[in-house]
Amino acid sequence: MFLVCSMSIYFNVFLFGMKKLKVHDLDFEIYLEDCVLKERIVEMALEIHQKLNGKVPHFVAVLNGSFVFASDLLRAFPGDCEISFVKLSSYDGLSSSGKVNELIGLKEVLNDNPIIVLEDIVDTGKTLSKIDEIFKQKGKDWQIASLFLKPEVYQGNRNINFVGFEIPNNFILGYGLDYKGLGRNLNHVYQLAKA
Repeated sequence: MFLVCSMSIYFNVFLFGMKKLKVHDLDFEIYLEDCVLKERIVEMALEIHQKLNGKVPHFVAVLNGSFVFASDLLRAFPGDCEISFVKLSSYDGLSSSGKVNELIGLKEVLNDNPIIVLEDIVDTGKTLSKIDEIFKQKGKDWQIASLFLKPEVYQGNRNINFVGFEIPNNFILGYGLDYKGLGRNLNHVYQLAKA
């Protein structure tokens, strides 16, 4: 079943020259190309490095969506760093369910290095509340680096320290983000196609 779905994505990518594709029941069009994403991520890595002024960060990547972003950011980071992972889930189809579930918790003992949480996208901010709860239990301060931020729907009061792109409240996929489990492996970021 998965192979058939994946082949369907690749067939559509080939058919539309990677500008448009169909994932499950929805049509998507290209929003940001991978070269633009990677260039911005290199800039973010340098911004984080400069702000930390030589301190060694402990990155905490929020799975599943941030794994591509985290991988590229770590490879662009010009100094030493550590990484851990947590798995949180709040999406159901195209929208946030409003409830955040902790599927894999942070088990590592954290030292005094600065903690930088890596998120693929911040929309309502509910996931950040859950992350804040996790680190309060550990008595740790933290900062956030998010590849995408949707400022018009963000309801949190935490400052997003490092932002790759501010985007409108459109559903996107690719580069780690999915729609019902598919599309994470796409190099570019796609948005719902305009009718």
